[in-house]
Amino acid sequence: MKYSTSELSAYLDEALPVDAMAAIEMALRGDAGLIEQLAELSARRDAGVHSLGEIWRRHRLSCPSREQLGSHLLGVLSDEESDYITFHLVEIGCRYCTANVEDLKRQQAEVAERAAIRRHRYFQSSAGHLRAVKA
Repeated sequence: MKYSTSELSAYLDEALPVDAMAAIEMALRGDAGLIEQLAELSARRDAGVHSLGEIWRRHRLSCPSREQLGSHLLGVLSDEESDYITFHLVEIGCRYCTANVEDLKRQQAEVAERAAIRRHRYFQSSAGHLRAVKA
């Protein structure tokens, strides 16, 4: 299969979905011409020759910030912003942003767990000190 320069650049940046990365990896194992093409592309990048698309991908200009991803998880963004982030995660399959979202979800779960433990400890420490209220 023939891969475009932009696909190979995204491969070098590890910016493709997992299945596309795996497909290029498999193709590289059996195609000396593709290996040469990838080596030339890598050498051009090392020499400082960059296209606008390469700069855009390398600096992740289309990726939402971590704060925006967190706000998306909390459901506080506008519909347009939320739709874009969903598109970026699901359709584009940005591995960088997906990893950020998974990390944010893990942090939220840890915070919720610590809060539940803290509430339980407060209740246990004050249970003997509460007076019954007569109606």
